[in-house]
Amino acid sequence: MHITWKLLIAPAAAVLAAGLSLVALRPAYAATLTEVTNFGANPGGMRMHVYVPDTRPANPAIVVAMHGCGGSGPGFYAGSEFASLADRHGYIVIYPTATQQAGFGNCFDTWSDTAKRRGAGSDPVSIISMVTYVQRQYGGDPNRVYATGSSSGGMMTNHMLALYPDVFKAGAAFMGVPFNCFAGAADYPPGSSRCTGNGGLDRTAQQWGDAVRQAYPGYAGPRPRMQLWHGTNDTLVPYRLLQEEIEQWTDVFGLSQNPTSTDTPQSGWNRRRYADASGTVQVEAYSIQGAGHSLPSAGMAAYAVAFFGLATPGGGPSGSPSAPGSASPSVPPVSSPPPGGTACRVADVVNPWNTGLTESITITNTAATAVNGWALAFTLPAGQTVTSAWNATISPGSGQVTARNVSYNAVLAPGASTTIGFQATHTGNTARPAAFTLNGAACTLA
Repeated sequence: MHITWKLLIAPAAAVLAAGLSLVALRPAYAATLTEVTNFGANPGGMRMHVYVPDTRPANPAIVVAMHGCGGSGPGFYAGSEFASLADRHGYIVIYPTATQQAGFGNCFDTWSDTAKRRGAGSDPVSIISMVTYVQRQYGGDPNRVYATGSSSGGMMTNHMLALYPDVFKAGAAFMGVPFNCFAGAADYPPGSSRCTGNGGLDRTAQQWGDAVRQAYPGYAGPRPRMQLWHGTNDTLVPYRLLQEEIEQWTDVFGLSQNPTSTDTPQSGWNRRRYADASGTVQVEAYSIQGAGHSLPSAGMAAYAVAFFGLATPGGGPSGSPSAPGSASPSVPPVSSPPPGGTACRVADVVNPWNTGLTESITITNTAATAVNGWALAFTLPAGQTVTSAWNATISPGSGQVTARNVSYNAVLAPGASTTIGFQATHTGNTARPAAFTLNGAACTLA
């Protein structure tokens, strides 16, 4: 979904008081998502999109925001709040699109031997090329580069911070796994992996920490701070792997496994913080009660941006936003359900294995007016049962089901798309649904 979220910019005096010396650049850049080609070395064969806010400092921070398996850079732009927060805080967002086909399709390479060696190739080198391009093209601040991502993107967040601690200052991993969790290509995709298949991989904190230290032998500089998020009901990337991530990064920082503080910043959010002797929070972990494989949801990106120190006013290294999600996006006139006729298009990709599968569904609004709140109805083939979903809620688990929007992707502008997905078990039939309807209107199949 290609919506440019517009947030009210604080008055110049308030921004200056917050420490951002804003400058007017010429020519003026329209705050839209733009694809960049020929950005540099690209051994991963990746695509790059960049979001540059209209108002930004002379040397803006850079946030690399990475999608989950089956997703895309434009999809993560549409389905998360990092771009709208960039409008408010003046940082640039890079949205990479992975093209590696590893069971699920479009997963970031965190399994190959090449990807695990600094500078050796594959997706990590492509991402570093994107960062270098933004530094060169837009004056991006090399001392303020951050990584975040969901699912496969969360895994790659752990990966990039391990391989390039001299590039990234902090990361926020949603539903990720520790660096070097996947032993190799045979240990992928997540549904059948020893790492994520049942969440049973259990190493000591020192073993996890050693994996990070060995990723860049001899490095003695500062390590990037890490924020970790996981839903307690996640079955695709099991919740218990959050503890393995905590063990890895606390060991990297030489911290105790016992948090220095715990709190509940929002209802159902349990936060553990691990601070060093100076009081700086180097690692913090969020357990989201009852959440499945569906993060980040509304407001969580604001906490990540605050953890990076990019939120104003009052955003420090361990700060939290004062009112996440309080700004309202600007959206076009709405019509729900869509006007008569076929007003939607669906692209559906199924990736099966053994007795399981994942399904990635991209919904495009082909009507002339926006949809505000949507429900996608379809019938699962016999023997398929949904076990978890992301970017939507799906009920019931089998037969005729309905996928409904979550808070951050409710609006589909004309021509815009959003990608949802689910994991399911099957008894042999791995076909995709034969038909879809969006708010009662039949969709064409791509």
